[in-house]
Amino acid sequence: MSHPHPELQLPPKLPADGLRIVGLGGLGEIGRNMTVFEHRGKLLIVDCGVLFPEEHQPGIDVILPDFTWFRDRIDSVVAVVLTHGHEDHIGGVPYLLRERRDIPVVGSQLTLALIEAKLKEHQIKPQLNQVKEGDRVKFGPFDLEFLAVNHSIPDGLAVAIRTQAGLVLHTGDFKMDQFPLDDRITDLRGFARLGEEGVDLFMTDSTNAEVPGFTMSERELTPAIETVFRTAPRRIIVSSFASHVHRIQQVLDAAEEHGRKVAFVGRSMVRNMGVARDLGYLRYPENLVVPFEQLERMPPKKVAIVCTGSQGEPLAALSRMANREHKIRIGEGDTVLMASSVVPGNETAISSLINGLSRWGAKVVHKGNAKVHVSGHASAGELVYCYNIVRPTNVMPVHGEWRHLQANADLAIRTGVDPERVILAEDGVVVDLVKGRAKITGKVPAGNVYVDAQTVGGATESSLKDRRTLAEEGVVTVLALVDADTGKLAEEPDFMIRGFVHDREAFRTAIPVVEKTLARAAAEAIGDTHQLEQMLTREVGRWAYKKFRRSPLIIAIVVDA
Repeated sequence: MSHPHPELQLPPKLPADGLRIVGLGGLGEIGRNMTVFEHRGKLLIVDCGVLFPEEHQPGIDVILPDFTWFRDRIDSVVAVVLTHGHEDHIGGVPYLLRERRDIPVVGSQLTLALIEAKLKEHQIKPQLNQVKEGDRVKFGPFDLEFLAVNHSIPDGLAVAIRTQAGLVLHTGDFKMDQFPLDDRITDLRGFARLGEEGVDLFMTDSTNAEVPGFTMSERELTPAIETVFRTAPRRIIVSSFASHVHRIQQVLDAAEEHGRKVAFVGRSMVRNMGVARDLGYLRYPENLVVPFEQLERMPPKKVAIVCTGSQGEPLAALSRMANREHKIRIGEGDTVLMASSVVPGNETAISSLINGLSRWGAKVVHKGNAKVHVSGHASAGELVYCYNIVRPTNVMPVHGEWRHLQANADLAIRTGVDPERVILAEDGVVVDLVKGRAKITGKVPAGNVYVDAQTVGGATESSLKDRRTLAEEGVVTVLALVDADTGKLAEEPDFMIRGFVHDREAFRTAIPVVEKTLARAAAEAIGDTHQLEQMLTREVGRWAYKKFRRSPLIIAIVVDA
């Protein structure tokens, strides 16, 4: 297996008949999926998603892929292809189109409708190119063919990319549910036909590569959801991703059967479900869904609420309910149905959330105690099937953390793919397909680009470090009045403390440190205020660490007396 090496440099010039593949997101992480293909001077982008922040990234809304590598060649981008409508595949498109508004956006009907609704909020009118399974279209030197794949959102597509360098098959997010709710199965016949033609590089979804066997069918959830609707004594509150049309269809069917009215709560949920209904992906009778205000006047056992949080992330709304900060007041006898997956790494948050909701008297039904969620991704058995059908020459696992990519690579090797031709790459690693062989040839910048309210890329790793310090260690401001002539303190320095456990008196012993630092500065003829502040920050910081074993954020302000 070829692994990337930390000492990789920028890649050499791409041979004329070569195809360059650069994953700028989704390799080594779950989210912000984005791959750039380069051939004959043109660029094709597949997906452009966002990653949701973790606890150690305070104040960040979403994280984008890094466009630095191709920003100066943005005019060479022939299209951005979207495999399906989930946030981790389309959330970054508004930011990409800010760089160049007329990039053709290619995708299926539902995917384009969701992105168009999202772009309206950013005041961008995109150039949309709608495709469906079976279509074949050309953009520059890229000849694209689309195949149906089944996922936890309708209308998912895999894309086959034909170039003079060879044929690439990119699955997007997929699974092989044989009894999907919309009867649209993953096109294994198409995969096999491409296999006969010869797939030079197979890029496969790794999210569930560690899970043995086959992913359960969505239909197997119907009984558990039905049970909740049959037995719940009062209101039912369902949390789901704002794009999970199939799951919400099951909830609506159960509500209709058991005589409950439904309200959608959360901006992205209301928007997406409106789009899905207009296009016929979501079907329900006219009077089943009512405004939330109307529900509040109805008997609790006639009510179901489908909610989502900020950014369409289901936990946000529930945690606000658990903390009593949401308009929906959870009470005794309510049933909360968590019908969405746990993003890896969120397990502790989920556990405290379930506790919080239970404290208010709710019964929480989740995938730990009922069959109410099934993954949208192919498990190991399905992936192996695909390798055996496609028989690719080279394989590059995508969409997953390192362990998922590794597990997927192992599966490919076990089906007979040459280990030398199985590529494990991280974000930014450059893979070139030349003369039928895929190899790692270098690395381009692919850092985290943070979106903080209205600013994109303003927050950096170091500013996040400051935020974490503020949150964990507090802040101490040292105000020093310095006599401009002598360079000495005109009066005792003032210490202002926020979020640091010790009181101001504890800092009296730091006064000699301030005096000593100023004396040193005077001896070295340092009179520049900025330099003095830096010296004080450093020395008081050292003193605080020695005395308290803590590193609060120190801000020194020097004022000429």
